[in-house]
Amino acid sequence: MPQLFELQRGTGPILVNVPHAGTHVPAAIADGLTAPARDLPDTDWYVDELYGFAPALEAGLMVATHSRYVVDLNRPPDDSALYTTRGTGLVPDRSFAGEPLYQPGRQPDAAEVRRRVEQYWTPYHAALGAELERLRHSHGYAILLDGHSIVSRAPLLFEGRLPDLNLGSNSGQSAHGELIRGAMRALASATGWSLVLDGRFRGGHITRYYGRPAEGLHALQLELAQCIYMREAPPRRIREDMQRLAELLQRLVSELAAWEPPR
Repeated sequence: MPQLFELQRGTGPILVNVPHAGTHVPAAIADGLTAPARDLPDTDWYVDELYGFAPALEAGLMVATHSRYVVDLNRPPDDSALYTTRGTGLVPDRSFAGEPLYQPGRQPDAAEVRRRVEQYWTPYHAALGAELERLRHSHGYAILLDGHSIVSRAPLLFEGRLPDLNLGSNSGQSAHGELIRGAMRALASATGWSLVLDGRFRGGHITRYYGRPAEGLHALQLELAQCIYMREAPPRRIREDMQRLAELLQRLVSELAAWEPPR
């Protein structure tokens, strides 16, 4: 089994975390999936590549290797609801399109969910928390940027088409206000893409749990509509706009890096 994540440590206070770009599914789990589910349609495709510049800007980059179908790292371990609208669970049994992920009788039971939390979720978060604590110890504060993407239309999760750029700050609670405003300025510098703050995706468990500004931990989530940089349906292909988007994300990380907490 491959390791649960790949971590490139940075020398600055920023860590970019990508929890949903992984595609590894252990054989014992994959055997129970439906044929369409084995294509892993809800993967955050290419997001790890979009943030591949992070080490050059002295930011850390942590990327999960396992699919969200194994366990969703951005859900709380007790699987409590994050949003009032319907969503997928800690160990999802349906896709964003509402289709079953498992063959009849192969859905994971409560014991299997606990096993996956212990084997995959818990060690990932132990490493994520330790890296953020290392940054906070070194710099006096740490900034977590949680990188995601999703199909632009997912009726199970939201109505209509998702805005292109969706910044989440847990309604202003997960990061300092100036840091949030700086992030919005950087994202607004792109023309032709829609932008929203704390819309449908105001931050999942990672943003809400690790975003504790009073303790020197600041967290933001950026959800990208996949249509702005790739062909969403198979065969999935990168579009020319991917480079333009990568340049925008570089401006975002540079803006975050320029911020310092008020004394």
